[in-house]
Amino acid sequence: MPETIQPTSEKTAPKLLLVDGHYYLYRAFFSVRELKNSKGEPTNAIFAFAKAIRKMLAEVAPTHAAVLWDSGLPEKRVSLLPSYKQQRTPMPDDLKTQEKPVMELCPLLGIKSLRSSRIEADDLIAAYTKAALPESEVVIATSDKDIFQLVTDRARIYSPNKPAPVPGTGTSFSLLGPAEVEEKWGVPASSIRDVLSLTGDTADNIPGVPGIGPKTAAALVREFGSIENLLANSARIAKDGTRKKIQDSADLIRTNYQLVGLFDDVPLPAPISELTLCPDYPNLIRFFRECEFRSLLHEVEKEASPFLPPTPQPAPDPSPKLEQGYLF
Repeated sequence: MPETIQPTSEKTAPKLLLVDGHYYLYRAFFSVRELKNSKGEPTNAIFAFAKAIRKMLAEVAPTHAAVLWDSGLPEKRVSLLPSYKQQRTPMPDDLKTQEKPVMELCPLLGIKSLRSSRIEADDLIAAYTKAALPESEVVIATSDKDIFQLVTDRARIYSPNKPAPVPGTGTSFSLLGPAEVEEKWGVPASSIRDVLSLTGDTADNIPGVPGIGPKTAAALVREFGSIENLLANSARIAKDGTRKKIQDSADLIRTNYQLVGLFDDVPLPAPISELTLCPDYPNLIRFFRECEFRSLLHEVEKEASPFLPPTPQPAPDPSPKLEQGYLF
């Protein structure tokens, strides 16, 4: 059978990797514990974050990439819900000291580190996804429920803990597309916003309709198609108890719909054309050496050797060398 040749456009299409920075920062902090340098300073989050990003870059092989960070809360969401995200505990001190070094590490790894005042990472991810599609493929690294509403055939979620999509590849990740998202949620990705409007989101302190769980919410959205249609035709809800809950919570549902939607019209802190990968090997090596990451240092030195000038050798001593016998 002749080899199947992929279209040139598929081979050369740009691939944009977008990483939810604070999600991976916390994930790194709790995945490796009690790692410190010789000064007693915690380095566990820095180490695990570096490992995760390097693994991600190797597996996804993007042409462009950025890590996006939360930077305050949007006024619009806070005005809708003053208690928005107010339940979250402060960042642990041992993690707080590592946040800035991790942000400084990103460009050394070759990946842009971006944030904008009073804009959440979710909205930056949505804005970059909108700007990149349909010309580019987009891969988003996060587990945030809100982001799943962005999934399409060309925008997928990077999942580091799933079986390899191709048996025998030796990898441990999957890219979750429309089929996987619908299987998990019970509705298409484009309807996840409607489901969250009913269930709320405890991670963001958004209250849901009392007594309406994910399965009931998904069933209602499948039946009525949208929140707008559900509220307009709530009298048609078959179960008395469910009908009353929806009707009593109509204002809450409308507010939630605005809260869980993503603001994909926020300005981009850098154009996509500037998100090309460009590792800074000399400073990355220096960074890992200062952090005392021996294994990472060895990996990067080996990886960087083709791109760095050879280490200069000491010049030979021009003075004549006397054999030992001439000295006595």
